Amino acid sequence: MFRRTFWFSTGVAAGVWATTKVNRKLKQLTPESLAATAANKALETGQRLKDRAVGFALDVRDNMARREAELEEALGIQESPELPAPRRHAAIENNRSNPKYIENPTYSHNRNEDY
Repeated sequence: MFRRTFWFSTGVAAGVWATTKVNRKLKQLTPESLAATAANKALETGQRLKDRAVGFALDVRDNMARREAELEEALGIQESPELPAPRRHAAIENNRSNPKYIENPTYSHNRNEDY
């Protein structure tokens, strides 16, 4: 009698375990779950690529500064040359002889407005 009860209980436990395992796997294979998993993987990959790109940029900047210092030392340049002053362009004044630009309170400068 106890042997039958033992094997019956073992079979029930195995069935519950297998059913739970199958249901979890089915939930993982739903379209929503697959989409969420893909999105998470894409975000992780993007973050890893960003971290590597930042590290690469910092390495390039450090090596560039070191190489510039080597070149300046080899060429005997002690101080950096003066950069020219930034150019400033004069603003173009409105042509006051053009009637379109004459201050007229009834004239609308809105291009979307009907005339």
